[in-house]
Amino acid sequence: MADIRLAASLWVAAYLARLAQASIPAYVLARGDDTAGAIAVKCAHLDGTAALWMREWDMDSDTRPWVAVQTGPERDIDAAIARQRSRDRDLWVLEIEARDGRTLLDQDGLF
Repeated sequence: MADIRLAASLWVAAYLARLAQASIPAYVLARGDDTAGAIAVKCAHLDGTAALWMREWDMDSDTRPWVAVQTGPERDIDAAIARQRSRDRDLWVLEIEARDGRTLLDQDGLF
């Protein structure tokens, strides 16, 4: 039996609400497929740098944890997102503004 997955639009709405509760500004930069779109989270550190978070398979644990797949100058992160969006129009892109890099994605129990 296939794993039951939360619809992307519902996950995004819940995540944005959780960020708002933690006083972390967040925005939807690109809306993907409501049901099965992948989600990319850009964390802008407000100093010209950023991190790009995505879910990736961990073969050892057979889970899909959130991983900071790229860090560096914000323009490089924006270029990576643009390349991914050109290949995957269903991709959701969220942006967080957090000087300390806090995304809440590494917390246990986050959806």
